[in-house]
Amino acid sequence: MAKQAEFIRKPEWLKTKINTNDSYKKLKHLMRDKRLNTVCEEAKCPNIYECWSERKTATFMILGDTCTRGCRFCAVKTGLPSGLDLGEPKRVADSVSIMGLKHVVVTAVARDDLEDGGAAVFANTVRAIRHQNPGCTIEILPSDMKGDYESLHSLMDSEPDIFNHNIETVRRLTKRVRAIARYDRSLQLLQRVKEIAPNIPTKSSIMVGLGETTEELIEAMDDLRAHDVDIVTIGQYLQPTKKHLNVEKYYHPDEFEELKKIALEKGFSHCESGPLVRSSYHADEQVSQSAAQRRIKYMKGYESQEDTKVDFHF
Repeated sequence: MAKQAEFIRKPEWLKTKINTNDSYKKLKHLMRDKRLNTVCEEAKCPNIYECWSERKTATFMILGDTCTRGCRFCAVKTGLPSGLDLGEPKRVADSVSIMGLKHVVVTAVARDDLEDGGAAVFANTVRAIRHQNPGCTIEILPSDMKGDYESLHSLMDSEPDIFNHNIETVRRLTKRVRAIARYDRSLQLLQRVKEIAPNIPTKSSIMVGLGETTEELIEAMDDLRAHDVDIVTIGQYLQPTKKHLNVEKYYHPDEFEELKKIALEKGFSHCESGPLVRSSYHADEQVSQSAAQRRIKYMKGYESQEDTKVDFHF
């Protein structure tokens, strides 16, 4: 039996401030009232108090709260999901309106039980948000849909402003860290998005502290750039429960700054790198000027066609 890695105490820079003020409480109540899930809660994100209390932002997690995969880094519940909630896109759009968001991130559990991996619900959620909130930019973070590029085309027809798909870790550790997902399939998915929609920025995220080397991190950056990925986020892996992978190393903030410097030198248009950075952290700051201009165009079109009905389809 392999020896379990020695427990490493969390350093001071990873301690977060708990702030359950009125903004936090109102947002939590809204999510319960609308029967919505957020990756902020389900994945035990360390930034939940900052985002919900100060920035008033959230990452909606659609397609239920049960993932068909059992990745060894993730706290989201795994199992066999039951059915589809066809009213979910409208409730997400309603919540975006109530919160007055200018940028929204929509992610989902992996739904390998569905023929299209949930692409239709994803697309309908984007359309619903845009119909009710024409000035809001939208970032999506889907699974790899097992490389089903027909479903990817269906999803991209909804025209999100940023397409985000995470490689999570370096090539050598992928099999150990991620369930079912493949390193090269994720890269190919990101590349295919660029082929479908060259003007839509693509984004990916890497966790550190799982036993990777600096050389492997640099190689992962090179792989992302070779597949035309525009934005990268780099954050510290935190073990959610004792059943998950151990933390092999806590990176110092200075090391994150160095990784950011390397990423920008590689040609990424934006890099968020820090101990508490997660894929959707400060996502509103990563919206390109072209995306903002597209939203202005949508708003003008919306104002002249207020009675236009959004086209939902499955």
